[in-house]
Amino acid sequence: MLTESHLFQEIHEQPQVLSRLLANERETVRRLAAAIRERRIAHVVIAARGTSDNAGRYAQYLLGAVNRLTVTLATPSLFSIYKRPPRLGNAMVLGISQSGKSPDIVAVLAEARRQGNLTAAITNSPDSDLARQADHVIRLHAGIERSVAATKTYTGELAAIALLSAVLAADRQMMATLQQIPEKVAATLSINKGIAQIAQRYRYMQKCVVIGRGYNYATAFELALKLKELTYTTAEPYSSADFLHGPLALIDPGFPVIVIAPSGLMLPEMQNFAHILKQRGAEIIVISDDPEMLKAAETPLSLPSTVPEWASPITAIIPGQLFAMHLAHVRNYDLDRPRGIRKVTETK
Repeated sequence: MLTESHLFQEIHEQPQVLSRLLANERETVRRLAAAIRERRIAHVVIAARGTSDNAGRYAQYLLGAVNRLTVTLATPSLFSIYKRPPRLGNAMVLGISQSGKSPDIVAVLAEARRQGNLTAAITNSPDSDLARQADHVIRLHAGIERSVAATKTYTGELAAIALLSAVLAADRQMMATLQQIPEKVAATLSINKGIAQIAQRYRYMQKCVVIGRGYNYATAFELALKLKELTYTTAEPYSSADFLHGPLALIDPGFPVIVIAPSGLMLPEMQNFAHILKQRGAEIIVISDDPEMLKAAETPLSLPSTVPEWASPITAIIPGQLFAMHLAHVRNYDLDRPRGIRKVTETK
């Protein structure tokens, strides 16, 4: 039964997980922010894989835009296989991993410590190898995540990054917004029943593209990943700008395109992009709180709450998680144990 699956339960646990994280990790984040200021850190290197790598993409935009930090994603094989790690300079090295067990991610932080860098980890496993390499550990407080597809740990990672950004910026408005995020996520979960009905329409979808830009570039990657691992759909993520540089040729009448476009500075760009898609006859699925964007869609997935654009990835992924779950369910796939993959993937 769908509601008895770990996946269903973990998706619906997200408001509680976010509340626990925001209540319990402020002091840890304050200490990390103080260390960043004291060491005059201007560059952050993030080591992550899979879902956590998508959280890293969010950090690139948020820590860049709000905190003016240069944020790059590490290339772990340089550390773990080639044994040719780059000089990290005065960067903070941040490992993001639900399990904290992947040897290549641990290797990045271990080398950073050897070079004398400030290290930090965002993880659900505070006793993990990754946590032991970190000067500061931000815990996700997600409890055990039994479903192979990560959901509550992903939004927890986003919230941890947002909390760090808000504390670094000493921005009270950001902090106030974060305090409201658990209830905004709870409100978004209320659209579950409608998405269950919508999923039937896409039962035989074999391929699609997922489009996001700016802060929600990360959301496009995470939703595409959920569709791949839960529904075995060939789902490719793009920014709307990159998609116009060639991949637009993929679009013929009826080709499914999922567009993530909540309110914010990027919205006019996404509205123009949706217009181009309509001209080509694409089957447009839209995740948005904007009436104009929703009107452009064959399948509108309305976000019931509007949040500032920088916080929107935490709520915008929720309809995507629900859509992937219900699509897997109508295809009669195992929601908690997708074929060929395990909960903890230990890459070297």
